[in-house]
Amino acid sequence: MSSWVSLLVHATGDYFKQIQMPKKSQNKRRGGDEEAVPPKWSKDAHTDEASSLCFQSPKDLFESLIQPLKSEQFFSEFWEKKPLHLQRFGSDGPSFYHTLFQLSDLESLCSEGLEYYRDVNLVRCVNGKKKVLNKKGKVKHGALTTNLIRNKASIQFHQPQRFKDELWKIQEKLECFFGALVGSNIYITPEDSQALPAHYDDVEVFILQLEGEKHWRLYNPTVPLAAEYSIESEQKIGRPTHDIILKESSESLETRRQLAATLRIVAEKMESGMLEIRSTHMKKDFIMNRLPPYCQQQHLTPSGPIPALEDTVSLCFKDHMIITVEASQQGTDQSTELVVFVLHSLKNSRKSHMMGEVQIEEVDWKISKGLQFPLSHLQAVQQLQDAELLPLKQLKLPTDVAKLNLALALWSESLLHVI
Repeated sequence: MSSWVSLLVHATGDYFKQIQMPKKSQNKRRGGDEEAVPPKWSKDAHTDEASSLCFQSPKDLFESLIQPLKSEQFFSEFWEKKPLHLQRFGSDGPSFYHTLFQLSDLESLCSEGLEYYRDVNLVRCVNGKKKVLNKKGKVKHGALTTNLIRNKASIQFHQPQRFKDELWKIQEKLECFFGALVGSNIYITPEDSQALPAHYDDVEVFILQLEGEKHWRLYNPTVPLAAEYSIESEQKIGRPTHDIILKESSESLETRRQLAATLRIVAEKMESGMLEIRSTHMKKDFIMNRLPPYCQQQHLTPSGPIPALEDTVSLCFKDHMIITVEASQQGTDQSTELVVFVLHSLKNSRKSHMMGEVQIEEVDWKISKGLQFPLSHLQAVQQLQDAELLPLKQLKLPTDVAKLNLALALWSESLLHVI
């Protein structure tokens, strides 16, 4: 079960003053279809302005999104308690959000070989029902803008962080902050039009809004996280939590009592140390499917001097790696022993992020996206994770050869930098 967060960017209103209607071509293509001439785009008024978002750390980015609030205040006063609606008015709005998506991005995105349904939907609410106006095959820019203006259709881009660097940069940091996958969708809706029928999302939501232009939603990943802990423990606490939730009416007083009793048992056993929270599967699922770090490709391949015993080193991409201790089969007798896995997301595919595509088989993934060490290396790996800088000779391993081999293995995965 994966926990996730969703970002939604919604462009309406004055955004569409930039669009001019496509002109009909005088010449018809074979088959009688008319080719729409791409519209002319006015230069975005804020193209050269710097973003107001702060990327120094995941927490800094999140707080720059919810400013003037601080994250502590947000989680103590709003998270799972009450809605938060932040608006950016006047000149503050465009400078705050303009780098996320502009109408001029439509044409460049279409050149990426987008396909209807997989990447783009054309939708409109007609008589209270959703009407899909998609064509077959590749998305053409002219046809897209024609539907936008003439048919009052809304354009929905699925997971634009696959193509738009600024969204990749933002979502990668938010994934570090929340410890959950962060997906996004872009909706572009003409004035006096409706994309979808009235509906609601049964999750915790807060919205960041640039008046008349963009909306962001973040969905709370806490509920599935708690549910997984209970499901993993169902053999110890009796009736499964998901069975109570899914098979009975949530309005029933008896259902609520059973669920409350189950969660109390879980809480008591966790507090007393009788119940182990096995979240390794969730951690691995998150690492396997999250965005790779926002950086140039050369930083994701081994570079710099090879570590030597006299060097001081620093662990790289700490936010993109996890350390787990798991049983590993050894030899042909199927015997098991505990080993240390250092898993990371440096080799993840940005193009398949949040698209429901399995990136790699589990067995191969352990080899290509992580390292395996003996259990005796756990303390040394944790040393590197906890320290900003660490002389290799101070690693808590019995021999210099073991220290050097650990450093070389991490360096080969671009996880270690020699100072």
